[in-house]
Amino acid sequence: MVQLTVDIGGRPGLDCRGFCSYCYFRHTGKREIPPFGCRYCLPFIKGCDYCSRGVKEEYSGFKPLREVADSVLADIQSVRGEITRITISGGGDPSCYPEFIDLIELLASLEAPLHIGYTSGKGFDDPGIADLLIDSGLSEISFTVFASDPDLRREYMHDPTPEASLAILERLAEQIDVYAASVILPGVNDGAVLEETCHWLQERGVKGHILMRFANATEQGLILGNAPIIPDHPVQTVDEFAEMIRSVASTCSMKISGTPVFDPEFGSPFAIRNESDLLAKLPRIHGSASVITGSVAAPFIRDILQSCGGGDVVAVDKEIACLITADDLRKVDLSILADTVIIPGRSFVHLPEAESILSADGTARRVLRGPECLTADAETSMGMTRAGVLDMEISGFSDLIRLINLYGDR
Repeated sequence: MVQLTVDIGGRPGLDCRGFCSYCYFRHTGKREIPPFGCRYCLPFIKGCDYCSRGVKEEYSGFKPLREVADSVLADIQSVRGEITRITISGGGDPSCYPEFIDLIELLASLEAPLHIGYTSGKGFDDPGIADLLIDSGLSEISFTVFASDPDLRREYMHDPTPEASLAILERLAEQIDVYAASVILPGVNDGAVLEETCHWLQERGVKGHILMRFANATEQGLILGNAPIIPDHPVQTVDEFAEMIRSVASTCSMKISGTPVFDPEFGSPFAIRNESDLLAKLPRIHGSASVITGSVAAPFIRDILQSCGGGDVVAVDKEIACLITADDLRKVDLSILADTVIIPGRSFVHLPEAESILSADGTARRVLRGPECLTADAETSMGMTRAGVLDMEISGFSDLIRLINLYGDR
């Protein structure tokens, strides 16, 4: 299987007809943010394209179609096997790409299923675009809906033609796999509005609805120095958000899942915690190491590792583990750390800097980067089976335990 990703570039807020009210790229402006450091950095250099430009979606704008076409051709020549999926992505909204129809016609000529990884639909003004997409081989699309009420889309997404956007979503759902997504703003599109939106989507054949918890503070994941997104707007606690997901899912046959928690159908994230037979198959823990993670994942990881014979889990204030930065590590109580420390694989930290920070008390600690994934969030699990989610967790935790046993103290 060969999957091709087509990067069209684009800038958040500029190449999407303006920021949505809740967009986590709002207020970044021209603020200079030093590189965070990450898993792609060279050992002796803090900063690479991913953690300095990529995390901020710093494109110069949409790429010209000719440049995109040349890149696609180069990718085709470098791969072996039949292309089974083509995904369109970028920093801007694909629906706003100025040469969108030409791009779709170009990719359709490759005769492989097309997938649009994300669109708000704000750039679609003509409902007829839906049939063009269907005829061109579009097989799957992730479509931000926010609400089925066009007035709410207009106000909070700044969609100039919300009726057209919703009509396109409706037409696509009749023919292809459509997954809807909504950032939930408490008091705006939750409650009765959310129930109405979910039932509207379900009636039209949408496969699933991913609900995303609104983030408004640094500890909730706004690492670009742009908090708050909406001053004084309330944010649900993780438990309140999980209960909302559970309640909405109980009224729908359509799949409902949430991020950072949870997928009621699979029990993820960390579905393996409820599978005693699978927990028994994980390696036993013989070493001692401190596993640093986010506050949401910490209790789950702690329970799973304890079932395997041990495991010291340290939670930072940052809720999402992959958004942990060096600033979060500076707040850790070093007196509780083992001599070996494992940080999240995708965290935005440069390993040499992490070792310096976590050894500031005079104890020289070895810092390792853990597996990239220990579980599947809603955006990942939406297109997976429960068996696939459990396999991902078995693999991730097995790798984590092997790290503990290999490098941890005996």
